[in-house]
Amino acid sequence: MPAPDPPRAPRRPTTLRHGTDERIDDWYWLRYRDDPAVLAYLTAENEFTEAGLAHTEGLAHRIVDEIKMRVRETDVSAPVAHGDWEYYARTVEGLDHAIHCRRPAAEGVTLADPDAAPGTPPGEQVILDENELAAPHDYFVLRGLAISPQHQLLAYSIDVDGGERAALRFRDLASGVDVADEVPDTYYGLAWANDGRTIFYVRPDDAMRPHQVWCHVLGTPIAADELVLQEDDEHFYAFVRRARSGRALLITLASKLTTEVHLVDADDAAGGTRCVAPREHGVEYHVEHHADPEIGDRLFVHTNADGAENFKLMVCSANDSRRDAWREVVPHRPDVRLADVDVFARHLVLSERSQGLEQLRIMALDARGEPGTDARVVDMPDDVYSAWVGSNPEFDTTTLRFGYTSMVAPMTDVDYELDTGTRRIVKVQPVEGYDAEAFETRRVWATAPDGTRVPISVVHRRDIPRDGSAPLLLYGYGSYEVSIDPTFSTTRLSLLTRGVVFAIAHVRGGGELGRFWYEDGKLDRKRNTFTDFIACAQHLVAAGYTSADRLVARGGSAGGLLMGAVANFAPQDFRAIVAEVPFVDCLTTMLDETLPLTITEWEEWGDPVHDAAMYDYIKGYAPYENVTDQAYPTLLVTAGLNDPRVQYWEPAKWVARLRATVTQPCPLFLKTELGAGHHGPSGRYAAWEEEALILAFVLHQVGITD
Repeated sequence: MPAPDPPRAPRRPTTLRHGTDERIDDWYWLRYRDDPAVLAYLTAENEFTEAGLAHTEGLAHRIVDEIKMRVRETDVSAPVAHGDWEYYARTVEGLDHAIHCRRPAAEGVTLADPDAAPGTPPGEQVILDENELAAPHDYFVLRGLAISPQHQLLAYSIDVDGGERAALRFRDLASGVDVADEVPDTYYGLAWANDGRTIFYVRPDDAMRPHQVWCHVLGTPIAADELVLQEDDEHFYAFVRRARSGRALLITLASKLTTEVHLVDADDAAGGTRCVAPREHGVEYHVEHHADPEIGDRLFVHTNADGAENFKLMVCSANDSRRDAWREVVPHRPDVRLADVDVFARHLVLSERSQGLEQLRIMALDARGEPGTDARVVDMPDDVYSAWVGSNPEFDTTTLRFGYTSMVAPMTDVDYELDTGTRRIVKVQPVEGYDAEAFETRRVWATAPDGTRVPISVVHRRDIPRDGSAPLLLYGYGSYEVSIDPTFSTTRLSLLTRGVVFAIAHVRGGGELGRFWYEDGKLDRKRNTFTDFIACAQHLVAAGYTSADRLVARGGSAGGLLMGAVANFAPQDFRAIVAEVPFVDCLTTMLDETLPLTITEWEEWGDPVHDAAMYDYIKGYAPYENVTDQAYPTLLVTAGLNDPRVQYWEPAKWVARLRATVTQPCPLFLKTELGAGHHGPSGRYAAWEEEALILAFVLHQVGITD
């Protein structure tokens, strides 16, 4: 059958003025979701995409079957010791969501044995079945989960539309029944006080900025909840968590450049807050609490103060936390980024980045609580890998749970003895039919136009020739100091087994090479993110990994802005581009202070409202503003109607403008989730189907149809 004509959103010119500059936006009206024409247009685009990608459906179905074949659908996570219990989650074939469970630690059964028969482990207690909660809803995500200190109550929060505003509920674990208390409209962040009845939670404002920390006492009216702390500066957001020591709750107020931490005594929830150190513009600090009955409570402070660009570690008494009372214990190192610190009773675990790779450094504390000089880095088996501190709720322990993976090694949970350095593999992600020896991974380097070397992580089948004939999918992000580390993906195997090379461009704006790598890809240096990605694409072609007509790019959210920029600046370098929930109308968004997150984002992207130079700079690269009549790659674009992070109208407007501007139009598809948000559909089966649709699109673009 002939392909249907693509939808055309009608032009309704709106004049947008800022200073002396005037822009005409023909599709500004798409932001008015109550206009029936908006939903009609999005529905028409969905129907066009469904028809236009109908030829890929068979392959997409096969990919879903492959994913199901590789994934152990009935499985159990590695158990985590906490108090007298082991906590874990189970999945069951045919069910979308996890079942959260616990069992007495004394049972001694290895829950994570990959060869164990599926079934209910002995002594198991189901504490929360997400499938039961999800049943009445088309969309469901568990946003928060916190066990009370006495292990008698469970606090959990649920989001049923993708808007990321969640209802907070409480469950009596002895009876398995929810108590009457329910707190509406909460955000991420939960922390129990030690009485086991008082919980701290976060609320967002109308612009989705988490700006308040509240306190609820079980059994009391929600209207009686107390406001603990409110952040009025719109550049800042609030978050609350419970310290591992169990002696303090930590409230962090943070912008993209500055932080301020407040303490709450976990034994005295009504005692108010105490500021660790007043905020100073440009100074970030993060606090971990250490409790010791002999030497008293202390704070380990991880900070960039005094020019420590890659951060250093300080310590002070919990009773005297003034900035001039901080004492250095790990100095700043220009070649090592101190990313995080985990504090245990007798050890510190430093999460670091060195030469673009993650590493874990162990430091023992002596009898005076001082870090020793015999710090050691945990050895890793691969040259290119990812490692991170896992779930470790116990403070007084000598066992560290960490996670490990590489682009050829499935996710692995490891227990590491902090005193001896011995390790025990707790669980390896089972992947049916997978042979790691059939694939190889490496790191290569591209050279950006300004001479900067940019790392690329690559994985492919060992028999792939380096003659430019192989197809390649290149992924990029490059914002917020987020590192896209080389990890294993079960779904990616459907590409690799078909001969597709997969690569990650570790572009500036991310955090892979330290804080300077981030700073050199934000604000008025944001274009480095785009030119780095283009340089990576061109290097992979020059090195024989692929050719431009077999190269597909992919990125989402801020990485979707990257996709929009490279589509404008270097369309000839790509066969196709996948842009998921792309932040492509960034100038108009950054000018609109009423939108969710805009003001907090100014320190990342720049403030075009008050800074004329930033206005011009953003306007010069904003994908929506820079659509021109040129040959574009084939585009697959996604959106979420309930997305609070990247509003649905950004990708919708971009697609509408492309359709109206390009006189020799390329295949262009927009798929909007009409009942979900930023992270796409909920449930693992729907997520697999969504991923299979994208992978089938990629494969067809490079000529692979089965």
